[in-house]
Amino acid sequence: MTNPTLTKKDFVSDQEVRWCPGCGDYAILAAIQKTMPELGIPRENIVFVSGIGCSSRFPYYMNTFGFHTIHGRAPTIATGLKIARPELSVWVVTGDGDGLSIGGNHLIHAMRRNIDLNILLFNNEIYGLTKGQYSPTSARGTISKSTPYGSLETPFRPLSVAIASEATFVARANDKNMKLMSDVLRRAAEHRGISFVEIFQNCVIFNDDVFESTIGKDVKDDNTLVLEHGKPLLFGKNQEKGIRILGMKPEVVNVADVGLENIYVHDETLDNPAAAYLLSRFDNPEFPVPMGVFRSISRPVYEEEIERQNKEITEKKSPGTLEKLLHSGDIWEIR
Repeated sequence: MTNPTLTKKDFVSDQEVRWCPGCGDYAILAAIQKTMPELGIPRENIVFVSGIGCSSRFPYYMNTFGFHTIHGRAPTIATGLKIARPELSVWVVTGDGDGLSIGGNHLIHAMRRNIDLNILLFNNEIYGLTKGQYSPTSARGTISKSTPYGSLETPFRPLSVAIASEATFVARANDKNMKLMSDVLRRAAEHRGISFVEIFQNCVIFNDDVFESTIGKDVKDDNTLVLEHGKPLLFGKNQEKGIRILGMKPEVVNVADVGLENIYVHDETLDNPAAAYLLSRFDNPEFPVPMGVFRSISRPVYEEEIERQNKEITEKKSPGTLEKLLHSGDIWEIR
């Protein structure tokens, strides 16, 4: 018996989508619903897990299994699910507040363990659901309801956090480029181990056009850099500009002045995270903002390692019983 061919419509739930008109989440939802059928995974084997925030309504809008969990703890619940049911395709949907503030500890350890989860972090650099407070990714000087005189904090860079946490797949997309987003989502799903994808997402109400100077139609050619494995870092309308790296010091150059052979060639498979981390620090106006896959490496997958270890211990010590476990080691009686 063969599985029926699925389409985007098969992944659209019967729930009314309730985000503000113009919210970038609509584009992300459409891209994910479009990409899911291409993965060839039965709907009953797909689970979306979310925490709290505008992005966390996502499970309701996907015609798959899903959990709307608690603030910041989606990676933890998803970890338990993946360990118990490793055959499932598990997706975590979080935001810059949910994932990097109250959920920061859970997020970094999920990445460190290399659990086979797909984590999508929607970054709008603001708290949208609670009406416009600054978030861990808000730029210094951000005027918000909780920082009326400007934020004084250095923001997190989500991809830098992911790379420093030893995530084995790290990528970035944005809500204005559906093709790039679909390509990145497909790559994330195919990766064995943790995948972390930051998605620039516009909050039309509380932080409108925060990424417009980077991904806007009139500036994206000069202000973004699409990463392609094995290809030089070129950008500009005619690919006339590039990135040269000398001694880990990057600089923007004109290709005609230095020659194509001196432009840095992207290698997403480097085990040493230094180059990927360097790219994660690029920001306008000094550098174009990279989009695409920063890092994709292979390492042992956590749930597979647990299964291997459990099998070895069971063969060595026999399956055992719960009663035997409860009475093993140090025990005492209360009289």
